[in-house]
Amino acid sequence: MSLGSERKAVQEPFLRYAVEAGWEYLPPKEALRLRGGEESPLLRTVFIEQIQRLNPGVVDSVVKAEEVLNRLVRVRPNIEGNLEAWEYLKGLKTVFVEAERRERNVRLLDAANIEANRFHVTDEFTFTNGTHTIRPDVVFLVNGIPVIVLETKAATRGEGIAEAFDQIRRYHQEAPDLMAQAQLFALTHLVQFFYGATWSLSRKTLFNWKEESGAGDFETLVKSFVAPRRVLRVLTDYILFARKDGELSKVILRPHQMRAVERVLARAHDPQKRRGLIWHTQGSGKTYTMLTIARLLIEDPRFENPTVLLIVDRNELEQQLFQNLEAIGFGHVHLANSKRHLRDLLKADTRGLIVSMIHKFDDMPVNLNPRRNIFVLVDEAHRSTGGDLGNYLMGALPHATFIGFTGTPIDRTAHGKGTFKTFGTDDPQGYLDKYSIRESIEDGTTVPLHYQLAPNDLIVDREAMEREFWAAAELEGVADVEEINRVLDRAVTLTNMLKNPERVDKIARFVAEHFKSYVQPMGYKAFLVAVDREACVLYKEALDRYLPPEWSAVVISTGHNDPPHLKRYHLSEEEETRLRKAFRKPGENPQIFIVTEKLLTGYDAPILYCMYLDKPLRDHVLLQAIARVNRPYESEDGQRKTTGLILDFVGIFDNLERALAFDSKDVSGVVEGIEVLRERFAELMRQGRAAYLTPDRASVAYDDKLAEEVLLRFRDKKLREGFYRYFRQLEELYEILSPDPFLRPYLEDYQRLLEMYRLLRAAYEPHVPVDKSFLRKTAQIVQQHSHTSAVREPQETYELGPEALLTLLAEEKRATVKVFNLLKELHRLVEEKGRAAPYLLSIGERAEEIRRRFEEQQIESQQALRELEELVRQLNAAHAERESSPLSQQAFAVEWWLRTHGVDASQAMQVANDMEAAFAEFPHWTHSAKQEGDLRARLYKSLMGIGVKEEVVAWTDAILNFLRRAAE
Repeated sequence: MSLGSERKAVQEPFLRYAVEAGWEYLPPKEALRLRGGEESPLLRTVFIEQIQRLNPGVVDSVVKAEEVLNRLVRVRPNIEGNLEAWEYLKGLKTVFVEAERRERNVRLLDAANIEANRFHVTDEFTFTNGTHTIRPDVVFLVNGIPVIVLETKAATRGEGIAEAFDQIRRYHQEAPDLMAQAQLFALTHLVQFFYGATWSLSRKTLFNWKEESGAGDFETLVKSFVAPRRVLRVLTDYILFARKDGELSKVILRPHQMRAVERVLARAHDPQKRRGLIWHTQGSGKTYTMLTIARLLIEDPRFENPTVLLIVDRNELEQQLFQNLEAIGFGHVHLANSKRHLRDLLKADTRGLIVSMIHKFDDMPVNLNPRRNIFVLVDEAHRSTGGDLGNYLMGALPHATFIGFTGTPIDRTAHGKGTFKTFGTDDPQGYLDKYSIRESIEDGTTVPLHYQLAPNDLIVDREAMEREFWAAAELEGVADVEEINRVLDRAVTLTNMLKNPERVDKIARFVAEHFKSYVQPMGYKAFLVAVDREACVLYKEALDRYLPPEWSAVVISTGHNDPPHLKRYHLSEEEETRLRKAFRKPGENPQIFIVTEKLLTGYDAPILYCMYLDKPLRDHVLLQAIARVNRPYESEDGQRKTTGLILDFVGIFDNLERALAFDSKDVSGVVEGIEVLRERFAELMRQGRAAYLTPDRASVAYDDKLAEEVLLRFRDKKLREGFYRYFRQLEELYEILSPDPFLRPYLEDYQRLLEMYRLLRAAYEPHVPVDKSFLRKTAQIVQQHSHTSAVREPQETYELGPEALLTLLAEEKRATVKVFNLLKELHRLVEEKGRAAPYLLSIGERAEEIRRRFEEQQIESQQALRELEELVRQLNAAHAERESSPLSQQAFAVEWWLRTHGVDASQAMQVANDMEAAFAEFPHWTHSAKQEGDLRARLYKSLMGIGVKEEVVAWTDAILNFLRRAAE
């Protein structure tokens, strides 16, 4: 699809909807004038006017306004500078006011009074920093400051969103000065609308925008996202910067988080309702939702300097995030370090944020603080407010608003239903906001989980499990791992069996083999969960017999009276931080963490794929533990995690309903047996054999006739895209299941489907390096069975140029195969040499036009081949003429373009000579709007001089566009 049609189909409707939503459109030339040049990321004129208007008495002159502008554009071109730019937008930066002899905060936005701001949108935003030039499709600016960068792709581009995301990544590399200002980016291809935070460029942080009403049409999605009020809200309220293990990261809330924040704030304003339950499944960003709510409650003047009490568990309190809340926008934070300290803070009517654990409310006196503007946010509400502690909490603060947060469904026990009663009484459905497991999987917020029972001889004795674990009534609806630990401490027979040295050694050997065969080849990491701290040590010593010692590490809590064999594995705070940080990174050790309680909640490592479970768990604790492996992950080479795996050595998943005592609709699909994946793979292979493979099981890699039939059959783009989707599903399942004896009967046909996929991608998508796109285990098959494909993958070893193309023409191959080999070679020639020889770009465009007509069945193989032969002949002539031509590369490209468009050779040379002088006179035309205008005028005049009249504008645009592409 041409640039023009992509613009008409996606970009122009987008701009129209933005204008209808309240943005003022600026044509590129007007935007450039207001910027003052392509090296300026801001609309200087607008910024200078607005900053004075928004800051009377503070920024009271153009000189002072320019001083702030210069400080803003000089922020560091990285995430640290982006944080500074965001602090400017938040009104956290200051200027010195001479009249008052003090620093005053400066406002760049007015979030309360929308009309006080100016909202501009422009397109084809050319920005240069002297080294690189980029041209984002659409840029949104508030008060002259670029805040959103948007890339659009045509809906017909199957890989459109991925291509647009790659461009956004490129902008960060080549124009970090611009991206340091922008806070958001967005991608769209007319069907879906994705957004993310700048400087957060992992695929898992790219979110699908969903409009609250559920309307899925493009117009509604666009208008709801770019509504000026929404954009200001996102910029000021829904972006967080946090330091984790010493590294600065940036977070933007997802749609369900924004919805929950807005509902809680509305509840806080409601004088009739004082309770609410937020049920957001594990891994859906509950912590950031809570912190955003806490910050906004404190910042909102309508709450009259409130107290916000954040009740968290010990594991969360130990997270760096909670140790450094000032770094994400809070002022002074009060961390209650004892019951007496908490009582004193509440009695003294402390305002702002107080962070505490629930047990510090034990024996708290009634009516300790009756104030109404106290807001209590209770994390893990399903366990925090059980027993008397919840009564003490609510009795001490009788008029407070209580919002509970839970990441697991409400269990069927009396305690579980009590959570609904405690927090859900003001809502008929029992909760203020819900984000289910199924929704999170559909959105890609989490990945589905699958379990596999270990071989029978490794599973712990089922009778001992029944007697000492399942029969413990106090574990029904268990919400705290410490309760499980207390039961297991009494289950002497069971724990002795679990720690039997012979069993531990067998399991360690099994884990080592499984990890090397299934987990490590995919580039992922694992947890081994042992029954207690001593078992962790035993497993470490056993694993070291089968794997390099540096591959695994024990992370356990420490005790003063620990025996020497446990003390050997105590870690200092610095050592544990280093290990946690290294575990999150691919290619670094450790690759396996051995744990029993620590890290089972509150530790996020998306690279974690497999959990070897050798500790009896159930209900909330089991859900929380297995959720460690449900985080989405994408490696730098594009490997995506599509599932998480739990390998069960204790038989917990023998009876899923008993292990997870929740309503079936709430945990439907949360975890399924790995046999479900085997059944799905077998079904897909049945479909593939019927739909795609010939009865004789021939291979396109060895049969030219079959290759031609396949290439012709899949000329239809929809049919082709359907096959690609089918194969990617099959490949993802193969990646998870391999190696497995179950796969043996399918391997030959899987390889044939793989060869068909390679053939089609190589032929129809020459811009995609097909062999690099495979998941790792399929890539191994490609490497082991590499042979000549019908459509060749060009090798680096031979010379690119007309001779190689002539060789292809002379090959004894079928016409369709020759067509695709020529198209692929031409594409590669243009990609690699087009910048140095711009005339090749026009030849490349004509080759793409032949491809399009062939794919759309406007011409058949023989016609396409004849046209390509003529193109190769012209290329050969151009190559020879270029060798002797006195013209520069640009002028020769102009001459050749005109000749291929039917202009007489002498007239084409006349225009080329005119333009040779013009290129020398305007050498910076690709970066300077004025020089481009002057060059354009010269080209108009020269073309009209040889009789081009009606097409002069279109021809000029085409010539300058391909020359610009060569320059970029």
